[in-house]
Formats: sequence, structure tokens, C-alpha cells
Amino acid sequence: MGHKRNFHETKEPPVIIIPMIDIMLFLLVFFMISSIYMVQLNTLPVNLPAAAAVQREMRPTIISITITRDGVIYYDMDRQPSQRVGARIREAIAKNKDTVFVIRGDRKTSYEAITLVLDTLKQAGAKHVTLATEDKKG
Repeated sequence: MGHKRNFHETKEPPVIIIPMIDIMLFLLVFFMISSIYMVQLNTLPVNLPAAAAVQREMRPTIISITITRDGVIYYDMDRQPSQRVGARIREAIAKNKDTVFVIRGDRKTSYEAITLVLDTLKQAGAKHVTLATEDKKG
């Protein structure tokens, strides 16, 4: 009945590390997969052309420039056509010179519309430009 606890005894509890490693691995995989999907969800939907050598851009500052089938240009996530694309590109480059611009042109858009965007990027001083494509299956 009168059992007292001995606080002078310094017996440490055993640390079982295997469950902690499992949890850390799960969290790592979860964040890796969710970050891949977040990059793709931050764009407007267009029907991209297919290419055999597809590579995803994983830099932190990626700005997409979307060109629809009708040649309408959208800057980043704007839902309204952008009339001042050149000025917005210069603002982005002024903030970060390593900004990557991804041109997402619909496969039915004119070559002229894509050339106009490429020329605007060149005039603004963009150094990192890439074209978005879908993975060619088969």
C-alpha cells in the first residue's frame, strides 16, 4: 500500500526508432507527390502537343504563359486575357532573374501566336524559357 516511487533512479525508457523512420518516410513521399500535382494544377487547361522527350520544370519560380486555340494569351493564372504580357514579364524578371517561363500553347494555336510570345520574352530579357508538352504515349 505504501509503495513510494524512487526519483533517484535514472532508468531511461527505450527509444524505438523504427516507427519514427516509417512515419518520416511516409511524410517525405506524401510531400513529394503532392508537390508534383500542385505544379500541374496551377495552370489553365489547354490541349498540349505531345513530345517524346518530356521533362518537368521543378524550379520554385515558374510562370506559365498560356496561348489558347484562338491565340488569346493568358499570363500565369489570370482568367482574363492579358494585354500587358511584356510589362508583367519584365516585372517578374526584375524580382527574380532565374524565373522560368513555360509557354503552354494549344496544339491548334497558330505558329504566329507562339512566335509573338517568344519574341516578347526575348525583348523582356527572359533567360529561361521552355515549351510545355504532354508525354507521347507509345
